[in-house]
Amino acid sequence: MASLPNYLRTHRKNQALSQEEVAFLLGVNGPSRAIKVCRYENLASVPNLQIALAYEAIYGKPVRELFAGLYRQAERNVAKRAKVLSHRQTKKPKPRRLEVITKLTAKPVV
Repeated sequence: MASLPNYLRTHRKNQALSQEEVAFLLGVNGPSRAIKVCRYENLASVPNLQIALAYEAIYGKPVRELFAGLYRQAERNVAKRAKVLSHRQTKKPKPRRLEVITKLTAKPVV
C-alpha cells in the first residue's frame, strides 16, 4: 500500500477541525493562516520542527506517522548513505560504529 506524503488532512477531518482552527492551534498568525495549513497538508510547504511537533500534540500521533511518506523517504536516503559509509575504510573500526551502520543499512531501500 502506497503511503501519502503526510496524513495531516486525514487527521484534521477525523477530528472535525477546520484549517483555521488547526492554524490557531499551531500558533500560525495572520489573515491567511488557513492557507499555511493548506500548504502543509498539500506538501507545498514543509513545516519546521516546531510546527511538526505541534501537529503531533494536536493529533496525538507521532511525527513519523503524520508525515509517513516523508519519513519513509528519509529512511531510504539514510539507508543508502549508510551503505556508502559502510564501504569507507577506517584503520580500526569501532564495534559500535559497525553495529549502527549495519542496522541502518538493513532498512528497506525501495
